[in-house]
Amino acid sequence: MSGSNSVSTKQRRIAELAKQLPTKALTSLHHHLDLEWMLEAYRRTRKDGSPGVDGVTSTDYEKDLEKNLRSLVERAKSGRYRAPPVRRAYIPKAGGGQRGLGIPTLEDKILQRAVLMLLEPVFEEDFLSCSYGFRPGRSAHDALEALRNQLMETRGGTVLEVDIQRYFDELDHGHLQRLFRQRIGDGVVCRLIGKWLNAGVLEGGQLSYPQSGSPQGGVISPLLANIYLHEVLDKWFADQVRPVLKGPASLVRYADDFVLVFARDDDAQRVAVVLPKRFDKYGLKLHPTKTRILKFPRPSSSSESGIRDEPTSRPRSRTFDFLGFTHYWGRSRKGNWCVKKFTARDRVSRTLRRLWEWCRTHRHEPLPDQSKRLSVRLRGHYNYFGVTGNFEALQRVHRLTERIWFYWLRRRDQRRRLSWARFGILLSSHPLPRPRVVHSIYRPRANP
Repeated sequence: MSGSNSVSTKQRRIAELAKQLPTKALTSLHHHLDLEWMLEAYRRTRKDGSPGVDGVTSTDYEKDLEKNLRSLVERAKSGRYRAPPVRRAYIPKAGGGQRGLGIPTLEDKILQRAVLMLLEPVFEEDFLSCSYGFRPGRSAHDALEALRNQLMETRGGTVLEVDIQRYFDELDHGHLQRLFRQRIGDGVVCRLIGKWLNAGVLEGGQLSYPQSGSPQGGVISPLLANIYLHEVLDKWFADQVRPVLKGPASLVRYADDFVLVFARDDDAQRVAVVLPKRFDKYGLKLHPTKTRILKFPRPSSSSESGIRDEPTSRPRSRTFDFLGFTHYWGRSRKGNWCVKKFTARDRVSRTLRRLWEWCRTHRHEPLPDQSKRLSVRLRGHYNYFGVTGNFEALQRVHRLTERIWFYWLRRRDQRRRLSWARFGILLSSHPLPRPRVVHSIYRPRANP
């Protein structure tokens, strides 16, 4: 039996045990951490990322892979493993500002991956269907489809759009470890989780030890974040809130991004009042301006569209954003009202800014290399934003990408400027990929 199949079999056994003991803490998990398990964890670990504070790369680590993995698992089980500090880096946020990422060492990534493989089967038995972020077999597009279905079922209603301030930075370690130990009683695993939560952060040569938070970029961080919000939000909404509401209500959550849909406006108002108190109890704050209640009723069948189908003409008051898309009511092919979405304005701006900067810094590279790299970026954009009804926004990004490329190619030779006609000839030999709808609501019906 291959290592991958053997690990999958063990994970199914862990899941079965978790299902049989839904209210118990599992106390014996770390015995699964052997060489075979660690080899599979290494295979699943991304190896092309930036190195951590020790500077070790996968090429260095693979020189004596089995010996290194044996040493790693022995130190983890004996308690001698010391979680190294994560290296702080920053990436731009969609709404402006910067998002801090923690870059672990390669060895830390491997061990976190191995522990994640132990824990996922347990918590997947507990997590609710409303949660989609960083879970096996679930994606952002599944969350978007679930939201669309719920809006269609409730005929719109009222949407509570919520933003958590600095969620990954404000996770309370005490609350998180208490919630974690309700389900996991294995001393080795709990000790490792504690070490990762208390590992330092190296930034600008200065080492600090935050008292809260879980660094984004860590392999184990998304699971810990899901565990926290499962208790703070998902279970609370399902067990305590929804039963006392007057009308239907639903929750769709992807990591720390979530929206609540209510059939009745008074239910939305009640939840909007208690939600900040619930989050404050666990050390979390809601953004005062980005959290809002939006009336989102389906237009009457006899009414004409108050919003034309061009994205630029849709007023903000009748739309809301979720997972990079702006949602609105529009007409289907048959002329019926349905929930549609197009790429949110801030996501388009961010994409174009990155393309502009890339073309500026790489304009002197060979044209085939530039075309190849730009094509990869565009395909990545289409793969996420290529949804039914969003083709116009994809075309706009494609058109502006061509113009950005043309602008910077002209500037690399000041004496002999590139003309638009010559650029058209260049595009015929080095074409950029055309927009395509990757996630079609019609294609599954035509090709079941």
